[in-house]
Amino acid sequence: MTLRNLPELHRPENAKCSFALSEKAVQAWVPMQAPQAAAAESDATIGILDVIGYDWWTGEGVTAKRVAAALRNIGEKPVTVQINSPGGDFFEGVTIYNMLRAHPAKVTVQILGIAASAASVIAMAGDEIEIAKLGFMMIHNTQWVAVGDRHVMQETHDIMEVFDTAVAEMFAEKTGDKVDVISKMLDSETWMAGQSVVDKGFADKVREFDTEQSSGGASNTKPALYRLEAALTSGRPLPRSERRKLLKEISDGMPSAAADDAMPGAGDNAADDGSAHLNLALARLKLARA
Repeated sequence: MTLRNLPELHRPENAKCSFALSEKAVQAWVPMQAPQAAAAESDATIGILDVIGYDWWTGEGVTAKRVAAALRNIGEKPVTVQINSPGGDFFEGVTIYNMLRAHPAKVTVQILGIAASAASVIAMAGDEIEIAKLGFMMIHNTQWVAVGDRHVMQETHDIMEVFDTAVAEMFAEKTGDKVDVISKMLDSETWMAGQSVVDKGFADKVREFDTEQSSGGASNTKPALYRLEAALTSGRPLPRSERRKLLKEISDGMPSAAADDAMPGAGDNAADDGSAHLNLALARLKLARA
């Protein structure tokens, strides 16, 4: 049960699809550490500070299984959910939303950086929703990747339509706006920042959080890998400047990748232009999506 009257979201059955991260959301996402004040309350705080669902790049990610375990440990006490996520698996996000919705005590959601796509759905499970002054929320229609004939595509379209309507109804319940107004916001991929999120009814108040950007190679590399995956999934050509930027970010975050993973005979020139790192990223992507 929830302190607010939140609608339950249902995961569609037999959906033949996967989900892709939004390129814009990944570009806006800066991995960060939880506020230091949360350490004293860690037994009643759940951090959603990564992509939603299992992360094939790192073996991490925020899964429903992990959130369920955290809620069991917390018990019937008020819980704080801290969010900084570019989104991810919408079905996993729906499951987490329903878990938080069913929590018997107050759920406070704190948007520390960004709550985009599936993470924005999770955020709506809060009885009270707080957002950083420089925090962002992005809502859009679900973005699916489906493979099959026209019958599979039509079935996927029909499921997407039902699911997007359910999400629009959930946002409308929170904001008090009309469903058709929310649907237009989803159609146009709407970005909101800080006070605007509150003004539009998606959050209850703005507050300051003492956060720090995450350090370390893995954390720095992940956004570049996700942007690469999003670009490859969309099929759009990457400009040379963007390719070089991604290669540099991947290279900076994976200093030993060329030595450990470059193909024999790749040569110094390949290492210099970052192709070994791109080959590694592509190999991981193929394995993850196989």
